[in-house]
Amino acid sequence: MSTRKDRFVNREMSWLEFNQRVLDEAASEDVPLLERLFFLTISGSNLDEFFMVRVGGLELLREAGSRRRDLAGFTPLQQLALIGKRARQMVGEQYALYRDHLLPSLAGVGLRILSPEQCTTAEFTRLHEIFSAEIQPVLTAMCLDGEGPFPLLQNMALYVAVQLETDDDSETPFVYAAVPVGGGLKRVWPLGRGEDVRAFALIEDLVMSQVDVLFPGRRVVAAAPFRVTRNADMSVEEEFAEDLSLEMERVLRQRRTSGCVRLEIGHKAPRELVSFLATALGVRREGLLRIEGPIDLTGLRALHGVEGFDALRYPSWAPQPSAVIDPKVSLFEQIAKQDILVSLPFERFDPIVRLVREAADDPDVLAIKQILYRTSPDSPIIQALRRAAENGKYVTTIVELKARFDEANNIAWARELESVGVQVVYGVKRFKTHGKICVVVRREREGIVRYSHFGTGNYNEKTAGLYTDVGLLTRDAELGADASAFFNAICGRSEPRPYTWLAQSPFGLRDRLLELISDETARCKQGHPASIRAKMNSLADPELIDALYTASRAGVKILLNVRGICCLRPGVKGLSETITVVSILDRYLEHSRIFEFRHGGALLTFISSADWMPRNLDRRVELLVPVRDKACKRGLQTILDAAFSDNTQARLILPDGRYERLHSPTPDVAVRSQERLYRQACTAWKQARQDRLTAFEPHLPPTT
Repeated sequence: MSTRKDRFVNREMSWLEFNQRVLDEAASEDVPLLERLFFLTISGSNLDEFFMVRVGGLELLREAGSRRRDLAGFTPLQQLALIGKRARQMVGEQYALYRDHLLPSLAGVGLRILSPEQCTTAEFTRLHEIFSAEIQPVLTAMCLDGEGPFPLLQNMALYVAVQLETDDDSETPFVYAAVPVGGGLKRVWPLGRGEDVRAFALIEDLVMSQVDVLFPGRRVVAAAPFRVTRNADMSVEEEFAEDLSLEMERVLRQRRTSGCVRLEIGHKAPRELVSFLATALGVRREGLLRIEGPIDLTGLRALHGVEGFDALRYPSWAPQPSAVIDPKVSLFEQIAKQDILVSLPFERFDPIVRLVREAADDPDVLAIKQILYRTSPDSPIIQALRRAAENGKYVTTIVELKARFDEANNIAWARELESVGVQVVYGVKRFKTHGKICVVVRREREGIVRYSHFGTGNYNEKTAGLYTDVGLLTRDAELGADASAFFNAICGRSEPRPYTWLAQSPFGLRDRLLELISDETARCKQGHPASIRAKMNSLADPELIDALYTASRAGVKILLNVRGICCLRPGVKGLSETITVVSILDRYLEHSRIFEFRHGGALLTFISSADWMPRNLDRRVELLVPVRDKACKRGLQTILDAAFSDNTQARLILPDGRYERLHSPTPDVAVRSQERLYRQACTAWKQARQDRLTAFEPHLPPTT
């Protein structure tokens, strides 16, 4: 009888192994130097969010005395112990890489990050000038051990802790203060510029070098940078909230004062200072990290864009126009002729923006309905929706206020849209609305028609240039009817009716996936060829994993491309021998969800907003969308083919959850999937442009 540990990998450890691969990219000498630094900062920001959300949630369970076991059979306390050990090891690797490899390599090409002790006389003079003119006027120190409650230290903000000597007659030898050094101040400050050299200093080093100026009459014993990480896994009391936006604002305030799950402090901080902060903040020993390097690695991202060092970054891959879209012809006219697949970021995000913009100004458009989960600060989609409402269109948006870390942004957008007459729905009670869908209702000669966009990524033109995603533009009447029924159910409190083609969570999406997997299993048992190919971000749902194990034992060939968390154990004899799982990490974040089932040769292909995780299938409103157009299906097959051919950036997931680099190929057989897809987009656009240039377009007489 197999145990849960034999069948499943712990979710948290799987995620940490994913972040290890991000760190491995930072260590790879095949990656340009500034991109290596960027990957290091990503590994840092990933770990920050992991502690805020995942560790924060486990700490709440531990404090409540929970013995609830996870998928792999671990209690919260056991998981925290595993995380503490693995995360500490990872942090050690991050800073060893920075100190011993990246910092010297950057200095070798003329980018020097200096401590005050390393500065020349001229550089130190410049450091003093910067501090006096631009930093000191902004700073205000706060007493940490005075009368009254301990002051609020902001989540993820950078501080300098100061240990001060007391008066001779004091009962305690030291007093403590903190200096906030974040806010509107830059993290990285230029100290000088030579012909081929740039010198920089970090703000915490600037402050610590002259911190005594802030405490006249006191002797500074020690100073050290530190940062606190607070629990961000806050619950929303939706059932009792009359105004969800006000409830979300309460959660944001609560997040600022929640329990501290991690304290990072400079490694030179004296024991008394560390003990004082840890005790005052209530940090457990597992959450205390002494850092030998810059706390908050994300601040180093400023160096990624420094001018004059283009050779240290990836060559530019400008997104290509879609080969099947003519910019001179109405998008509605083109979608009416054929479904269109958009592959981001290899192709431009423009068609999705253009759909909403054209709809806003088209006199025949009656209504626009759209879900907004995450948008950019200056979103062109939002502006188009505003204009549509001002032009008299009936505009409905579902703005998900519970999108973690985008809550404040979404509250602002929701209120702005409401102010111009847009019907705004704040998601659905008890569920996050995570589906990616936009429907344009248009009056045409034959009657009312619907133009729909279904996607795997958010309506955000910024992340559309950083994430791989796919979107389908279609005038399919049945999908359009399903889309309208979806919005009616979400916005009108009606019971979700059975869809013709769509599948929706939390009512039926998992069942549809289980049905598709079961169908392949049955066909294989009957002696027919059967196979499954799937691309997703995370795989953690036990029912789906068990269904895949059953399919594997029947002999179904299963290829999975899972970017991050994977709780399935592939390649285990008698359990998952026919399952191969690869994971790709490259210059773009893999984000698309594509599922393909052989189905007796008829090949069923889907795109989805949902990963195969309990949260997506049980606690979110997600969509599974069939792609029936032959050309669009071929486009999705091309993406899957590239993913499973990659022998450069792909890693093979082992049965124990670790990753193994595929054997380095020779240049003539090397396949890098993202590069292949970009080259294909370039070739397709070049051919389309050439075809349009060589096509004859006659001048026609004017019609009377």
